[in-house]
Amino acid sequence: MVTDADLDEAAAALRDGGLVVFPTETVYGLAADALDPDAVEAVFEAKGRDRDKPLSFAFPDHEAALDHVDVGETERAFMAEFLPGPVTVVVEKRDSVPDVLTGGRDRVGVRVPDHDVALALLDRVAPLTATSANLSGEPSVTNPADLDPEFRERVDAVLDDGETAGGTGSTVVDVARDEILREGAAGDAVREWLAEHA
Repeated sequence: MVTDADLDEAAAALRDGGLVVFPTETVYGLAADALDPDAVEAVFEAKGRDRDKPLSFAFPDHEAALDHVDVGETERAFMAEFLPGPVTVVVEKRDSVPDVLTGGRDRVGVRVPDHDVALALLDRVAPLTATSANLSGEPSVTNPADLDPEFRERVDAVLDDGETAGGTGSTVVDVARDEILREGAAGDAVREWLAEHA
């Protein structure tokens, strides 16, 4: 059970450049202030992730993302349909988004998790990095008890809400290019929507 006090403590850690493990509707994620290049760098360090593999970022709702990304009408309609939910939408980033988050690319993934704890955290601090809470190459974690001890030592707080629904990670989709980049949860619904609208 995650309390308001837990959320406030985690938010304070994030504002100080720290890392927080938080639940989503699929697996546990690793959050840092997505606009703080040093905090984003710490995410890559904690995961042992290649710097050329971009991270997504998460918001409390898709409208909040529009301060940091440029989207067309079709992308906006898609986001309204699928977010919050287990979908990451790849769109054009604005200058406010640090290059370290995107590996220098001009596009970035937007995620709005469909989970009360994640959304409560994002109401306090946003945008946050949206990546799985695990060492790169290791399985995603659906229970904080399964976090790698070395990885856990690198984070400042763990919002333990018990077992998540699990399954696959989010479906990653570039709506403007009519392309599913990674098949995951809600993949069939995404494919149907693209066939009708893109």
